[in-house]
Amino acid sequence: MAFQQGLSGLNAASRNLDVIGHNIANANTVGMKSSRAEFAELYASSVGASGGISQGIGVSIATVSQAFTQGNLTITGRDMDVAINGNGFFAMSMPDGSLQYSRDGQFKLDRDGRILNNQGGQLMGYPTDVEGKRTAFDPIALSLPTGGPIPANATSEITAEFNLDARAVVGADPVGTYGTSVLVYDAQGREYPIALTFQKVNNNEWSVSAQGPDGVAQALPNMTFDGTGALTSAPQSGPVNVTTPDGTVIPVNLNLDNVTQFASPFSVTNLTQDGYPPGELTSLQIEDNGVIMARYSNGESQAAGQIQLVNFRNAQGLAPVGGNGWVATFASGAPIPGAPGEGNMGMLKAGAVEDSNVDLTAELVNMMTAQRAYQANAQTIKTQDQVMSTLLNMR
Repeated sequence: MAFQQGLSGLNAASRNLDVIGHNIANANTVGMKSSRAEFAELYASSVGASGGISQGIGVSIATVSQAFTQGNLTITGRDMDVAINGNGFFAMSMPDGSLQYSRDGQFKLDRDGRILNNQGGQLMGYPTDVEGKRTAFDPIALSLPTGGPIPANATSEITAEFNLDARAVVGADPVGTYGTSVLVYDAQGREYPIALTFQKVNNNEWSVSAQGPDGVAQALPNMTFDGTGALTSAPQSGPVNVTTPDGTVIPVNLNLDNVTQFASPFSVTNLTQDGYPPGELTSLQIEDNGVIMARYSNGESQAAGQIQLVNFRNAQGLAPVGGNGWVATFASGAPIPGAPGEGNMGMLKAGAVEDSNVDLTAELVNMMTAQRAYQANAQTIKTQDQVMSTLLNMR
């Protein structure tokens, strides 16, 4: 009888329609990966008969496979939206302590500075120093310093790059003709001006003077140059002792490594110092390599961690758990951690999300095909019922 074959066909076609409907429903779901129902035929063989004839008894769904192909990237402009361009998954620490993996980069900050997804999972990453260099390889749940200002940093070094005019006449130019100024900071973030002046005292030799907020000029070791205009004296001249109005002395090193003496007008090309006042968090920027740069109101930018990506030997073995997440299984293997851009890991695109990889046109065509298959299997049952009815009505 063909009832069994028709019934199995109806069940398989119905399951296929479920899979197609799920794909269509999630055509706009960020990070969603489409699925496909894969069929397998069923056969029955005669028991104990080596030469028995096998009989087809229908069809079954062998598996529902997932297609982990890249989805299109859509620019959103939101600081906390991140898309993976290439291989890898975000690792999320869920509220129950479990780990889930996702391609959905729609992150938010909570009041404690934690980076969360819409399911409450916290983004995992690596700790870094303020320059973005990884300091440990054990992942942590990332959080940002939103609770208060970053503390001030006292100036420890001034770096100056400039050119002194080789055409200057010894002793002819008054003090102040060649000079510049820079602000330095103490440990509490208070700023103090430092004036640097230079005067030619001999052929290829210049005096250096620094004046702090107390108005007292401090003579520093002279700078000497060779015939090519390159500095030949000690590369560092200092320290400059900055005396604050309350009498505190702040030693600041003056780095003059890149000073030159050429026959061109005096010009300062770089003048920096490594101190800064306290500052509040104003914005975030996520780099392509996953480093999260926090920008502060004092003009400083500091790294606050690096986003971790993980990959699997068999991504098809991941089990979907809803909420745009998957969990690792024995079939998928253990997660292989890394950072964006390392090995075969993809790069990140900030201010963007990865669209679903569902091909809506193809799914609609598949739906029509599955509908016809369902109707055809129903027709086999109807025909078999007519055959049975004819047999029962024979006289």
